[in-house]
Amino acid sequence: MWMATSFREEHRQALDYLNDLAGEGARFFGIEITVVRIGESEPAPLFRLRAQPNDWHAQVSAVARTTSQQAGKGPLYQKFWEQFLREVTSSRPRWTRATKPQSSNWLSLPCPFKGYSYYAVSFAQRGKLRSELYLDAAEPEAVDHLYQSLLAVKPQIEAVYGRPLSWEALPERRASRIADYSVGSVTNQDSYTDYVHWLIDAQDRLRKAIDTVRPGLPT
Repeated sequence: MWMATSFREEHRQALDYLNDLAGEGARFFGIEITVVRIGESEPAPLFRLRAQPNDWHAQVSAVARTTSQQAGKGPLYQKFWEQFLREVTSSRPRWTRATKPQSSNWLSLPCPFKGYSYYAVSFAQRGKLRSELYLDAAEPEAVDHLYQSLLAVKPQIEAVYGRPLSWEALPERRASRIADYSVGSVTNQDSYTDYVHWLIDAQDRLRKAIDTVRPGLPT
């Protein structure tokens, strides 16, 4: 936990990056402390949360690790993400600094809405690939506000993206997602190259679409 009287954006980004790398292994918080007084009362501390871990990471990581170990797919996920990261590092170096492949079925990538969301790619259930913008935060109202702001410009986003997207409100998870799906299974190793190309193309499209409308959205 890092406590300070103020946090610049680069400080928040550093904590977001550490949380992105750590998964469920560690959690990093940024707490801003100030002093307030009401009327003639004694000064009292006021704490504001400026950076926090994405609980979805910890929850999904734990579930995915258990599922992968039970199904024996951990090494396959690791092999696939190694190929994906190798291609991303070469062609899209700004997407992530991660270099170590993981044995989970998902991989998160930083995105513009700090503290609220992540771009993510994954093997979803029922033999599907998924590319998404996943919205999550400690305050459900903030998630809903951002999701509704994006939903309001859905036609513009999908026009830039080039095809319809899946808009999924997930109130039971305190989250929402904007996603695209394709067929894919981590057991089909002969198709890994095709999967990597699809995920990168889908992320390219999604990032371009979100960047088009982002100036008018909450950050």
